[in-house]
Amino acid sequence: MTASTSSKNNKSLIQSQIHQWVMCALVALMMITTNIFIVTDAFAEEPVSKSRRGVAIGSHDTVAYHSLSRDPHAKAVAGKKSWVVEYLGAKWRFASKESADLFKANPEKYKPAYNGYCANALSIGNGLVKTNGKTWEIFGEQLFLFYAEAGRKRWLSTDDIGEFKAVADAEWERLSR
Repeated sequence: MTASTSSKNNKSLIQSQIHQWVMCALVALMMITTNIFIVTDAFAEEPVSKSRRGVAIGSHDTVAYHSLSRDPHAKAVAGKKSWVVEYLGAKWRFASKESADLFKANPEKYKPAYNGYCANALSIGNGLVKTNGKTWEIFGEQLFLFYAEAGRKRWLSTDDIGEFKAVADAEWERLSR
């Protein structure tokens, strides 16, 4: 074997090893990237009806609805910039420290159904329609928000909101994930 042939064989062997290393690095990179997307999806937050500035439900105090008069129907209570809780990637404002503390302790109890998106729009298949928090109703112990009074009245017109809620729940499940 000549020195020239030996040099070519060594060069070929080195190129083969470099190729194998590059392929292993690419496979590892693809696996890492895939895992990052899987982890990101697992921790993705649910959508919230919020403004461009990230303020949920038109800056209204989501805890206060639970103590408002329903007959006559009271106006929603505005939250203040001084009482904010970050939750689900949104800023939730409250009228008082007490409201903010109640929400922090149990956000699932006080957040509106469908994170403030219009319950009626979901129940008729119109997708995620933002609300401003002014049109509301509590059914059972849960707060529901509506884009317009007509949607709220539709829900009030039935003796059992179960059918509306079932459709809205299915749409929410489909659209929020």
